[in-house]
Amino acid sequence: MTELKSRHLFTITMKLPPTMELGDTPVGKRRIFTVSGGQFAGDRLRGEVLPQAGSDLLLVRQDGSAQQDVRLILQTDDGTLILMTYRGVRHASPEVNARIARGEAVGPSEYYLRTAPFFETASPKYAWLNKIVSVAVGERQPDAVTYEVFEIL
Repeated sequence: MTELKSRHLFTITMKLPPTMELGDTPVGKRRIFTVSGGQFAGDRLRGEVLPQAGSDLLLVRQDGSAQQDVRLILQTDDGTLILMTYRGVRHASPEVNARIARGEAVGPSEYYLRTAPFFETASPKYAWLNKIVSVAVGERQPDAVTYEVFEIL
């Protein structure tokens, strides 16, 4: 195999209330984002992001990049629950990072936002999700984040 192949899995948008600033910890500046809901849609599954367990324990590292650590509960339109977890990295110039931190709209071409989602479900219908690797390209909005999620083939 000489190239990585993928197919679109879904687009997901998560609503983000104001950030909780934990502050400077021994490992970096910790910012906590809760997820208050959202939706996802693709050819093989669609539904909503439940607000009960969604959070991102974002760590701003010394080099100015941000490391994500996210847990979400997805509920498909047929009622199936799916745990989605991902880690990722966002980096940009100090000026762009400051604009994002202030909640300004910043175009996705001005920063790098990539994640590696994994899934867990007990549903036989969606058991295939338990066995895939996926990657996502993100776009941060002032009160939300959207990802295009791709299954790696």
